[in-house]
Amino acid sequence: MTDEPQVTVADNPEESRFEVSVDGTLAGFAAYEIDSGSVVFVHTEVFEEYGGQGLAGRLAKEALGMVREAGGTIVPMCPYIRSYVEKHTPEYDDLLRDTSTA
Repeated sequence: MTDEPQVTVADNPEESRFEVSVDGTLAGFAAYEIDSGSVVFVHTEVFEEYGGQGLAGRLAKEALGMVREAGGTIVPMCPYIRSYVEKHTPEYDDLLRDTSTA
């Protein structure tokens, strides 16, 4: 038996965001827009009372994994997601939409 909180990440397309929940309570989100089929991450936030628990990293990792599973690409406009992708290069390089021709 464990007292570890249950952390889940899910896409909420009606709100255009990936959400991280702790024991069923919303703890933060990564908001996005869809542009030319790409997920454009625009803002990531973990609520203050959930800070310091590694939730933002878990949210980023699982959200990027869901985009990959769907065969999508990303544009990391949000500073947190951009930093996360840069720190985990080359793991997420295949997800980056080529904007050099735009």
